[in-house]
Amino acid sequence: MSDIENSDIEKSDGITSPPNEEDDLPDPDAGKSDAERAKLDKALVWKIDLWLIPWLSLLYLLSFLDRTNIGNAKAANLEKGLHMTGRDYNDALTIFFVSYAGMEPITNVILKRYSPRVFFTAIIFLWGLIMVLMGVVENQAGLLACRWFLGLAEAGLFPGVNYYLSCWYKRQELGLRAALFFSAAALAGSFGGLLAAAITQMDGVGGYEGWRWIFILEGLMTVFVGIFCWWMVFNFPDTAGFLTPDERLRALRRLRGDNQATAEVEQFNKRYIWAAFKDWKTWGYAVCYMGCLCPLYSFSLFLPTILGGMGYKKTRLQLMSVPPYACAAAMTVFIGWFADRTKWRGYCNMFVATMGCIGFAMLLASDNVHIQYAGTFLGAMGIYPTVANTLSWASNNVEGVYKRGVMVGIVVGWGNMNGVVSSNIFMPSDKPRYQTGHAIVLAYLSVFLLGGTIFMHLMLRRENSLRRAGKRDHWIEGKTAEEIYHMGDERPDFLYTL
Repeated sequence: MSDIENSDIEKSDGITSPPNEEDDLPDPDAGKSDAERAKLDKALVWKIDLWLIPWLSLLYLLSFLDRTNIGNAKAANLEKGLHMTGRDYNDALTIFFVSYAGMEPITNVILKRYSPRVFFTAIIFLWGLIMVLMGVVENQAGLLACRWFLGLAEAGLFPGVNYYLSCWYKRQELGLRAALFFSAAALAGSFGGLLAAAITQMDGVGGYEGWRWIFILEGLMTVFVGIFCWWMVFNFPDTAGFLTPDERLRALRRLRGDNQATAEVEQFNKRYIWAAFKDWKTWGYAVCYMGCLCPLYSFSLFLPTILGGMGYKKTRLQLMSVPPYACAAAMTVFIGWFADRTKWRGYCNMFVATMGCIGFAMLLASDNVHIQYAGTFLGAMGIYPTVANTLSWASNNVEGVYKRGVMVGIVVGWGNMNGVVSSNIFMPSDKPRYQTGHAIVLAYLSVFLLGGTIFMHLMLRRENSLRRAGKRDHWIEGKTAEEIYHMGDERPDFLYTL
């Protein structure tokens, strides 16, 4: 275990350990030196990385591609093909977020009940099939129905994967992995623009318009990947087929050494659900996350529309959407790496959110196309990194797999409710400048994301000071070791990541 001065997330020995943890987890490396243990640990993490991260990133790339490709389809005459008028397009965006946000808070409970393998395989196959059906709808009603069920099917992936990763990695390792995973969302924007530019050339093939082929081909890709998901996803470290028996023990012991309750130890209890709902940090992070998600969906759903307002058209419009996303992906990975090394998750959010504010201020204030396009780069780089960083920050500061899973579900669900706002702020009547939309996004970034981050940072810093000064020690008076352990992050020796 790392020294406590090297990380705010480490806890002191004694009261934090699960009862009898050494009795049920033998040490496969008994007798080995510290250097040998470190080498084995590094090899284990690399092996887990190679198995989990590329595959999970691919799943999220497909997820984000399938929920946002409607923006590319709009640029390829979706509205004309389905005779959509007025608010019809915005309604199609809105209905997705109603079902998506409503389903998210309970998805991690379903995941734990049926196992990650069953859960991820089922939802990926289903949303791929729904995406194919979107390509053959004949009217607005059919599109709305598909978008509703797409929201239900996709709801579990993002909170599920963030919870899933937290069951494999130490806290100080989680940020980079979450960032690598979420960078797939930005890559989906780049890939989606390139793919849409190519697919729309199929206009008329088989009697289908180009926008239909966007949905059909991208949906078929998802179905194909979903079939293989059953063999690629293992439930938790203790059942991972790609690890040897010794590596499984090593993986569980390193999580215990990080003082995390592991999935095979902690048994489900309703108290964990209520603990997540009653924790002030849940709602503080929910405010920060809504400051991420409204700008995120506004950008990803309407970038083609915004670029169209700048005068770009057809294939060039699709291609011009690629560079901002590529820069956002690079910044997401960098912030994940930097925040893991420094533990400065709050400071990283503040810096990146300020960059996003500057970008949308440029879009709002200038009528120069070149300044506006530069603003899309700063906007993208100021939004995407905060999503993974905020969720990693929340996961770092919650103890227990069930409480953490429920909290992540609440935070993500609340954040995604703001997709309803995103869907209705870039209206046709505001073209070509879309100042209302840009102003609302700027408000979300400055008030909820930046302001919420500053609030959480100051409150957590204050609580750490009180715990270090011994002013929370009375919380454990008269409690047994097991009762203290089950207090989780309410233990006086649990220090928060700032």
